[in-house]
Amino acid sequence: MDNSQIADRLDAFAALLELADANPYTARAYRRAAETIRGAALPVAELARSGRARELRGIGPGIEARLRELVETGEIAELAELERELAPDLVGLGRYLGLGARRSVEIARALGVRTADELREAAAEGRLQSVPGIGPKTEARLLEVLAADAEPRSRPGLLLGRAWQLVGGVAAALDGEPAGDVRRWRDSCEVLAVVCAASDPESVLARFAALPQIVALVEQGKRRMVGVTVEGVPIEVVAAESERFGTAFVRATGSPAYVAGLEPLPDAPDEEAVYRALGLPWCPPELREAPFRGEPPDLLRVQDIRGDLHCHTTWSDGRASVEEMGRAARDRGYDYLAICDHTPAVGAVRGLSADDVRRQGEEIAAANELLAPFRILRGIECDILPDGRLDLPGEVLVELDWVQASVHGGQRMPGPEMTKRVEEALRNPYVRCLSHPTGRYINRRPENALDLERVFEVALEEGIALEVNGLPDRLDLSGEHVREALQAGVEVVCSTDAHSVAGLGNMTLSVATARRGWATAADVVNTRPLRSILDGRRAGS
Repeated sequence: MDNSQIADRLDAFAALLELADANPYTARAYRRAAETIRGAALPVAELARSGRARELRGIGPGIEARLRELVETGEIAELAELERELAPDLVGLGRYLGLGARRSVEIARALGVRTADELREAAAEGRLQSVPGIGPKTEARLLEVLAADAEPRSRPGLLLGRAWQLVGGVAAALDGEPAGDVRRWRDSCEVLAVVCAASDPESVLARFAALPQIVALVEQGKRRMVGVTVEGVPIEVVAAESERFGTAFVRATGSPAYVAGLEPLPDAPDEEAVYRALGLPWCPPELREAPFRGEPPDLLRVQDIRGDLHCHTTWSDGRASVEEMGRAARDRGYDYLAICDHTPAVGAVRGLSADDVRRQGEEIAAANELLAPFRILRGIECDILPDGRLDLPGEVLVELDWVQASVHGGQRMPGPEMTKRVEEALRNPYVRCLSHPTGRYINRRPENALDLERVFEVALEEGIALEVNGLPDRLDLSGEHVREALQAGVEVVCSTDAHSVAGLGNMTLSVATARRGWATAADVVNTRPLRSILDGRRAGS
């Protein structure tokens, strides 16, 4: 089994552990292990066979035993038992239809059915009303949504990182290309699709239906199929004729509004040929939200980034040391990395006092001697207090190479007060950047009531950059707000907010989000060399 296949089985195990009401920390541990294994450079099967799996971060004795069982026998016995007990195809279909996992299992057991097809058959026979709690109205609704052409109940989209894992895994298994929302790098993905060039569509669709990620089928045609994961997430696969692959790829990538602005699409074997036939320049997927037929700008690329200006270490809530983070950043080809641990007012985790900041500075200096000419910058993610003051005094901040200010507590402060709070912090002479400016958590917490137009004005006056935070559940600024900031003349910083070595990989998400805001390399502070970062210290610092 390759790393991707192993990770898929661990993800499936985590999903079923959640359904079985297992300890939530256990399920999360398996999801983290799956993420680690997907990104591992070495074949994890070999590590597991040789008893070295625990060399990977986050792999403890329990997960190590499951890994060895999986690579030696081809399955995890407990996973197979959970699959028999919980009927993941019914759970996936139920979630797709808007039912909870437990309710789906209750219905399946009451009807004595084991598969999605058996559930449809029982419904057609009028047996749904025999299930406790299902009356005529509920039966009518379920019958309606069980129809192949029915729309599923709306649900929150998948976070971009998880959506890429899911769609990327399916695409790799089918030798296809990821499409839909993930290819446009939307922060919350609802339309997941894979497009394949296929002379034998039946074979492609059969392989798709057999994937471990797919537990039920809800639609099927000659060259198209929609499957559902155990979480109830639908994924479409299109098996296009080779001579029409480009046309299908453009259409499946979307957005619908953008594609409608190009119609009618010509038949073509690749995307470039589609655009040539339309007499248009090729358009990056990140810009395909609204109708657009113009010349796209030369967007920012990951390789333009010279350093990461926001990461954490074991000094606060990170999982790696200063040196470990520095080495990992250097290995990515960066010239510099700013260590920006928290300050005490963050509350939920350990924050650094003035003495801690100075002691950390000694550790950074020692690491720099080992890693030169790579440079670790002394930085801080300094909390903005409710009155706009910063959590550390100026005599400490003046010593640092990079200071960014953040709001953590008091997120629900009324708009005028929140705006005044942030404005006051941006006028502090030591601040260089405002981190995750709107404070949102995608699908969990809305943006703060912050007047961004006013923030842009003050940032421009004071020479402050705004962060595009690469954490998958933040991506803050959003692409829309990046474009507004750039139009206002404000520069941005693409950072990861990494809390681990693996977290540095979130630069891809940050850059993609900036690209959705039409950012070029010239708009981004950390595309510049180290000297520019250090020389950019504001007056007074």
